[in-house]
Amino acid sequence: MARTDARSILSNTDEDQLAESYGVVIDSIQKGAVSERFKNTEYSGDATTGSVEVSRFVNAAVKAQGTARTAAKGDVLNDKGKVTINVDVDKEIVEEVSLKDVALHGVGGIVEKRRGNHSLRVLADLDRTFFATAEAAGSEVVLTGVTDVSDQLEKVIQSIETTNNDYVDGVDRELIQVAMLPAAYGKIRTKLDTIIGHDGEEIQGYHGVEVVSNTRQTKSIVAMVHGAVGQLVLLEQYDAERIPLSNDVAIELFYSRGTKAVAPDLIKWATVA
Repeated sequence: MARTDARSILSNTDEDQLAESYGVVIDSIQKGAVSERFKNTEYSGDATTGSVEVSRFVNAAVKAQGTARTAAKGDVLNDKGKVTINVDVDKEIVEEVSLKDVALHGVGGIVEKRRGNHSLRVLADLDRTFFATAEAAGSEVVLTGVTDVSDQLEKVIQSIETTNNDYVDGVDRELIQVAMLPAAYGKIRTKLDTIIGHDGEEIQGYHGVEVVSNTRQTKSIVAMVHGAVGQLVLLEQYDAERIPLSNDVAIELFYSRGTKAVAPDLIKWATVA
């Protein structure tokens, strides 16, 4: 199908308005998603080629002075935790509008009405995929016998904070981010309101850890170090095309995404009864 403007259906003004709307849709997706705040952005390679690599180096080993001199070499930098993220899932939003509506409102006006919904739908898809990946890759923190909501949250946070392995030797709380289902978040929010009297104010942290409410996860509490999950998104420019043998126009948004856990050992989840 040829572009609508090639058939002189759109005026230059409509085309300009359409281009302006593209930018707003993409910008709102980037700003609105919880996953955009949590995801890893430190990767090498060009996402437009279809994949990027996220490096994860093993901690350096502390040895007695003279070890390297005796061996005539230092330790080889170990990147055994390298993860490749492939942009391999293709999605689309395609809606049809009547050419009569185009004539009355202009394509720019139609897109103006739909762009908010399109942004929310892409955002929801990205967030659900991000947290589904995190939950599948992470490990459960069992809260049996822990009944106080603040103690439950603290136990999940400490499970990451005290991690010690080839890559990690403890984690600063400022690097940890937590997303909670509204019911669980409401409990911790009520607890904090009671203790410190912040009723009516937005609480973004708990004991130095960023905590947000999130509807697009299945576990009560999902905690991770910032960047523990990588998600790449390639958005194609909006297009408007005349549908052959009809009096309708298709408004089309295509995008591709790739999501993968980079540090599964630093992702924890828990279920709050």
